[in-house]
Amino acid sequence: MSDKTPADFWFDPMCPWAWVTSRWMLEVERVRPVAVRWHVMSLSVLNENREDLPDDYRALLENAWGPVRVGIAVEQERGQEALARYYTAIGTRLHNQGEKDLSTVLPAALEDAGLPVALAGAAASTAHDEALRASHRAGTDLVGQEVGTPVIAVPGAGGEQVAFFGPVVTPAPRGEAAGRLWDGTLLVAGTPGFFELKRTRDVGPSFD
Repeated sequence: MSDKTPADFWFDPMCPWAWVTSRWMLEVERVRPVAVRWHVMSLSVLNENREDLPDDYRALLENAWGPVRVGIAVEQERGQEALARYYTAIGTRLHNQGEKDLSTVLPAALEDAGLPVALAGAAASTAHDEALRASHRAGTDLVGQEVGTPVIAVPGAGGEQVAFFGPVVTPAPRGEAAGRLWDGTLLVAGTPGFFELKRTRDVGPSFD
């Protein structure tokens, strides 16, 4: 780890855009000396107490508590590497395979990741909510409240962490294309006063 550039990545398992970006980060680890540290953030926490949300998104947020609670339980009981396995397992089922029923997805994902299926019980418990909110806050404190997931934090010009929402990209770049996007991320992070690049999305997330 000491000779690799750290990248902190905050995700909500329900977000398809975060999922695509996370697969890019795994590719970056293959082509650049980078070590990703995974963290849970929560769209449910982010949008808590908002009254301007459409009913279908409000229903999604209600269901979204379960996967992030399980993620925090996995991290607290089994560590970072286990959290990465859990995210890959649940993301594959939710996004690549299109499974929707969390009552079956959560225990299946835990089994896929080689983790105790009993951890699925955390989905309906508030026992880990304090830790969940702390993990979420660690990301938003770096990047601000006017963002969603994913959040990525990388070293800036002086070695301090610089955080951004995104990059939002689809499909996930592979090979050297993934490395070049990473190089660009470090470039803008090392530019004092850089805040944002953005354009309107005209396609949906692709999981290819």
